[in-house]
Amino acid sequence: MKKISGLLNEMAVLLTVCIFVFGFQSCKEQPKEKEPPVTEFNLTTAKAEIEEANKKFMTFLAKGDSIGIANSYTADAKVMFAGAPSVTGRENIQKLFSGIINSGVTRINLETKEVFGTEDLLAEEGEVTVYVNDDTVAEEKYIILWKKEDGKWKLFRDIANSNSPAEESTN
Repeated sequence: MKKISGLLNEMAVLLTVCIFVFGFQSCKEQPKEKEPPVTEFNLTTAKAEIEEANKKFMTFLAKGDSIGIANSYTADAKVMFAGAPSVTGRENIQKLFSGIINSGVTRINLETKEVFGTEDLLAEEGEVTVYVNDDTVAEEKYIILWKKEDGKWKLFRDIANSNSPAEESTN
């Protein structure tokens, strides 16, 4: 009986030591996993990025670089200009702007009026003036939807129409 009582005492001491050791281990501060930094969307910054992208677009057109223009659009972009069928995809957009450049357009001026949206999709409202040399040949308004692709804002949907009154038909 003494052996059992002694064994029980030893087990009680061992159990107390284990509880004590595990208790201290659980109090030890666990390393926290690093969370990725959260960046807040800032519409003012996004608008500045759109205006910078527009400057590059204007430079591409002034240099006659239809490939640079096409690469300003997303892979699944669509251009919808007045009086013409919609054009989809970079290859077709490149052909469209090659034709515009070959028609004599030498530069454009894009003026951003408003930018709305979220970190995923922006809408830009603006005005464009089209030039052949120093002559203004068109004044239009536009809406562009911008989407991030490869970390950069690119044109996703581009629609523009003339500020000139529609011509009356002579029927």
